[in-house]
Amino acid sequence: MTVDPEHASANGRKRAPRPQKSHTEVADELRARIRAGVLRPGQRMPTQAKLADEFGVERGAVRQALRILQSERLLTNVTKGSPATVAPDPGHGRAPAGPPAPPEPTMVALASRIAAAFAAPHVEIDALCLTAVSLTLAIGEPLRQIHAGRLKPAKIDVRLLLPSRDIDLAFPAPVDASATGLLHRRWLAQRNAQGQVLQHNLLALRATHGIDVHVSFRALPFTPPVKLYLLNGSEALFAYYTLTRREREIEHKHLALYDAEGTRSMLFAFGQGAGLRDATFVEQSNLWFNALWETISSELVLTA
Repeated sequence: MTVDPEHASANGRKRAPRPQKSHTEVADELRARIRAGVLRPGQRMPTQAKLADEFGVERGAVRQALRILQSERLLTNVTKGSPATVAPDPGHGRAPAGPPAPPEPTMVALASRIAAAFAAPHVEIDALCLTAVSLTLAIGEPLRQIHAGRLKPAKIDVRLLLPSRDIDLAFPAPVDASATGLLHRRWLAQRNAQGQVLQHNLLALRATHGIDVHVSFRALPFTPPVKLYLLNGSEALFAYYTLTRREREIEHKHLALYDAEGTRSMLFAFGQGAGLRDATFVEQSNLWFNALWETISSELVLTA
């Protein structure tokens, strides 16, 4: 009888393979080493290949773990090509206070967070928003990385909650109520077009790369006053839709309307590895999204 040396113990008996750690567990272990002084300020980390071998995970999981620690300001120089460095002041054993990073406009922050999420073997993205425009733009970069062979997820699950076509939107709304129908048609066309582009680009990965992709939509019976992105169950990105009055030309008509520029909304990031408050926010955001998905939302078909 032969015994796989990877699963053999010192006395020659076969042992069960170790269960694979998640990227959050890898981050937790490395965080503990930094705060205990095992990894000292200014010290270079082991290579991603060595960490992947040590923890028995894919390199993508190691990269996600390192990015979590970088967002907490425990590491610097987290890149794909060289080992990261322990930050000069890793917090002296204390969990960071408040969000790990300052808020940034959606189109600045979302793309990098989405790209980091795509480093996982199983990518899970849930989004609640007015349209899918920000998400569609942000996913462009990881799609390019997949086509270039630099990212190789095995499975992608994306769920979107968008306002129903059958409701009276709170915004965008015309100052003159007589133009409500015109503005609603414009919003609906944008909602459907962006959702279709997102769906098409992701589902195409089935044929080109053999990735198991699922994209689902459901309709909300209300206008969401905020946007929310949940990444791999471990990160929540949150932004307010802040309304302003502006002038727009729609179908050759100049309209005064109340609207929000979603791509410029300030995005707040909360991660499970950034302290109890952040972890609780991520947990409750996932529960809230799932509750909406499973209760009051309805089937959404992206047609006119």
